[in-house]
Amino acid sequence: MVIYTWSFHCIICLIILLLRVLFSHFVLSLGDGWPLPSLLVGKLYPIVPRMIGMYVMTMNRVCVSNLVCYLSEFFEGKTSFGMSVFNLGNAIMGSGILGLAYAMANTGVVLFLVLLTVVAVLSSYSIHLLLKSSGIVGIRAYEQLGYRAFGTPGKMAAGIAITLQNIGAMSSYLYIVKYEFPLVIQAFLRVDNPAGEWYLNGNYLVIIVSISVILPLALMKQLGYLGYTSGFSLSCMVFFLISVIYKKFNTPCPFTDFAFNSTTIGLNVSAMDPGGEPDPACIPKMANLNSQTAYTIPILAFAFVCHPEVLPIYTELRNPNKKKMQHVANISIAVMYGMYFLAALFGYLTFYGEVEAELLHTYSRIDPYDTLILCVRVAVLTAVTLTVPIVLFPVRRAIQQMMFPNKTFNWPRHIAIAAVLLTFINLLVIFAPNILGIFGIIGATSAPCLIFIFPAVFYIRIVPKEEEPMRSFPKILAACFAGIGFLFMIMSLSFIIIDWTSGNSKASSGH
Repeated sequence: MVIYTWSFHCIICLIILLLRVLFSHFVLSLGDGWPLPSLLVGKLYPIVPRMIGMYVMTMNRVCVSNLVCYLSEFFEGKTSFGMSVFNLGNAIMGSGILGLAYAMANTGVVLFLVLLTVVAVLSSYSIHLLLKSSGIVGIRAYEQLGYRAFGTPGKMAAGIAITLQNIGAMSSYLYIVKYEFPLVIQAFLRVDNPAGEWYLNGNYLVIIVSISVILPLALMKQLGYLGYTSGFSLSCMVFFLISVIYKKFNTPCPFTDFAFNSTTIGLNVSAMDPGGEPDPACIPKMANLNSQTAYTIPILAFAFVCHPEVLPIYTELRNPNKKKMQHVANISIAVMYGMYFLAALFGYLTFYGEVEAELLHTYSRIDPYDTLILCVRVAVLTAVTLTVPIVLFPVRRAIQQMMFPNKTFNWPRHIAIAAVLLTFINLLVIFAPNILGIFGIIGATSAPCLIFIFPAVFYIRIVPKEEEPMRSFPKILAACFAGIGFLFMIMSLSFIIIDWTSGNSKASSGH
């Protein structure tokens, strides 16, 4: 019924547009409505009731404002169910997977699994809230949902959160390029003791990669042009996971750091101490609480953020409906949940308490010339480099929505925003002391907003009270969901601030 109603409305609007073009030299302005030809109006008024004229005046703005949404909903969806699962999974998957083993080391296996499960379930529920709100108002843009719920402040809040979130993601990607690219080149060239060569300086390399690879891709006019890089990026992360599992069974515990002098190398191939008891350093902890546990929730929340991409993927889904898109989201989250847990588990069981905040760095402590790890580094570098332009597009859209809401596409502005963003992110990456600062702060602020708070409050404001009263169970549940988001944000920020001020933070010590 809704489809037929919108079809009728849009047909009326298109007819009016056609008549306006054909008879534009005979104009009679009907208040704020479309100017209709005076001759036509004179002939129609004796026959057609004035109610049709009122209908035209009241519906013309509604039809025009929603015509694009209608056409995209019913005519532009060409993406299959499977490809939509793939795209959303690629949006979820990020460099956060490299820090999950460290998070498990600071929470324990069981506590990590509980937290990961809770965050995954809550992420699925928040997508349900977004889809429900989107279906009611017919809007498939996060910023516009904020505008519909709270006006300009809502749109600005959503745009700022998306900007902070994606800048944090791009910063983490380029951080990996900065620290891994020199190691890859060093391993290829077999340089044991770097003497300050410029091509082994991560600051120079991240700038070169940004200018030569990322910027040209970021200047594409449409995000669809980058779709071919999505599958390759996710394939690289699958290769990373397989390699982590393989290395678990080929890395002794405890291990000794690699030494360039072969005479000093002495790996302990046994997990037993001289008395025959298991080495305490090689026993996994089921639960563990310390100062670094504060970083766990932000890292997990950051790893599951895909909400700015949910509505665009929904728009491109073939034969879209809320139930079908929810299935896409559930399958994507379930697959990423499995990959996250396996990567964290086997990464932790390889190094236990010695695992670093960036997992690939830990492998280089054993053998920086390991062929498999070298291939993994190349794969991860390729994946994160090709993902940066994809993540940049929503930021640029959010900036345009906030600063140039009524402007049409403009190439100089399109290029300038991309160049300024990449310059700012490069400065952030060059001077940021540690990847935990990026994951912790961004994950503790923007991620809870995008996952918990905004979907809940938008749902409460957008869903009519006639359909769901304020005291109805769905809205009470949504309010509690928003409260959980505020709790996560306050708790994580408080722990991180206390950790920093106490001087015991590994982040501050360059861990």
